[in-house]
Amino acid sequence: MPEGTDDPALSATEELALARLALDEGDLHHAAGHLAGALARAPTLPEVHETLARLAATSGGGLDLFPINHHTFVGAVVARAHLLATAGRPAEGLELLAAATSYAPGTEWAGVPWVTAPELAERLDPEHIARVLMQVCAALPDPVPRMGRAPLTPYLTLARNAATVHPEHGLLLGAASALARRLGEVELAVRWATRGVRAQPSKMGEVWLGYAYRSSGRTRDGLAALGRAVELDPDDLAIYADIAGTLAEIGRLDEALEWTERALARDPSFDCAVHTAHRLRHLRDGDLAHLVALADFVRDHPDDSHEHGDLAQCCRGRPWLGQLTPAGGPLVDAMRQAVADDDNGLGGAVRLPAAAPPSAVGTAISTAPGLRIEVVGAPEPDPREPRRETAARLWHYADAVPTPALAAPSATAVERIGQIAHPAWAHPPAAYDAAVGLAGLDLGDLLGLLVHPPAAPANAVGRLLAAHDPSVWVRGVQVWACLGLLHHRTDEPWEGSTRRRVLLDLIWGVEDWVTEAALFALVTAAWVDPSVRSDVARVVAERLADAAAVARSRPVPIAASLAHLALAAPQLDPATAALATELLAAHSPRLPRPRNPLRRLWQRLSRRAPRRP
Repeated sequence: MPEGTDDPALSATEELALARLALDEGDLHHAAGHLAGALARAPTLPEVHETLARLAATSGGGLDLFPINHHTFVGAVVARAHLLATAGRPAEGLELLAAATSYAPGTEWAGVPWVTAPELAERLDPEHIARVLMQVCAALPDPVPRMGRAPLTPYLTLARNAATVHPEHGLLLGAASALARRLGEVELAVRWATRGVRAQPSKMGEVWLGYAYRSSGRTRDGLAALGRAVELDPDDLAIYADIAGTLAEIGRLDEALEWTERALARDPSFDCAVHTAHRLRHLRDGDLAHLVALADFVRDHPDDSHEHGDLAQCCRGRPWLGQLTPAGGPLVDAMRQAVADDDNGLGGAVRLPAAAPPSAVGTAISTAPGLRIEVVGAPEPDPREPRRETAARLWHYADAVPTPALAAPSATAVERIGQIAHPAWAHPPAAYDAAVGLAGLDLGDLLGLLVHPPAAPANAVGRLLAAHDPSVWVRGVQVWACLGLLHHRTDEPWEGSTRRRVLLDLIWGVEDWVTEAALFALVTAAWVDPSVRSDVARVVAERLADAAAVARSRPVPIAASLAHLALAAPQLDPATAALATELLAAHSPRLPRPRNPLRRLWQRLSRRAPRRP
């Protein structure tokens, strides 16, 4: 359902003009369609509402012109809401506006006089208002970002009016508190929730009060309220998980885990407690096995009570668990400097002790064509040669310059990778699921994307990467192309499958960014399929051991990334984990580093708005 265009005011004006023309000609159905379009683009424009009133007067109320079905356009839903209010059925109209807000919370659907008028609260049953407020809250993050609050303030005005008319209705005051909390009015949320509990003590009232206290920084009071909620209903295990999460936030991890264990003792499969317990166990000891166990639980229990963010929270910002690692090496550093200087690298030069990864060379040449690259050494083993015999090569070398050995991908492949590729993901299973959009591409296309990465898309992410670090986009394309390989011929048993064979070829080919991307695909396969974990762990161990051996004689720019990949692999043996830690320590600077200029980039790329009940 479209919400608008790049010029909402002009679009609404055009729709309104067409609606008026159709209305003048007596074509009521076309007039209704254009009015719905105008409302979708400018829902508070007075002229649109005046024309809607004309239509209602002409058509006996107009409700028949805006029927509701499974796929009703949002503008038609809003139009019907206003007509219901005019017809003396504001309760039904308010429900439709709340549905529109759930669909698009950033649009001011309810910013009209009949919603914010004090009389509405007097006419409606307080329980109905409470249900509407809860419906709105269910679609919102907690808290709503400051810039997104204005379109929602009409509901807060409705809540104020209702709380004035019904000052002792516990359910209404609790729901109003939940809305106020999300909109940053935390002290108001505390007052309303306190009044609600005082007027009508209840489990949900105490929960709302606990959340309000927690948002206001009064954690001790919040825990006390949640504790009272448990006393009122010891079987509501979701509250146990909330108490555990709150305790963990203030560093009382042992107590938090005790609450999760209490919940699991009552129901070992209760999803909220399982999610919270695994997250807190990982927070306590950092063992990846807790996150893998949580991923397994999610896979085996697709019908959880609601969406959980614990796994994503633990993986956010973590190398390969939630995002790819930035490329390393002097060539990439020189390329980033050229991008920062906006000079195409003219007059710049970089001296390399050994040949750089071919993807790095290709990205530097396309991004900073003026940069002079000089390889001053030829250490063994030659980084331009595969680490093991492989079936096919991705690159040819001419005068030490790599060129793709494969054909360019199809236009379809370029379009699909542009829609899917991103340098951050919620967690490995989520990345696997998202890559299913590449399942229809043939093997040649997926391999072609590795050596012919398309330009970054002309969207916010593409512009951000182009302005800071173009290598991130190239690496992202390679990662998602390899994830696409996981969806290639999935009917084949893993051991002898094409997808496994091709990924192993890439892992043991020329030392390159593709090595990392292919290894991440294998690691992801281990996350989503327990039966392949021992095989993947063995491959990871062998590849890391090889990189460590090579690093003793020459630089290996991908070594640190391979170490991070190893630490993200399920069932990794302790010796390989120790080797990975050792490699990362060797690559860590011994002196304090200046502020990482890419940190803000990664924060912007991986930022997610957390939600609370």
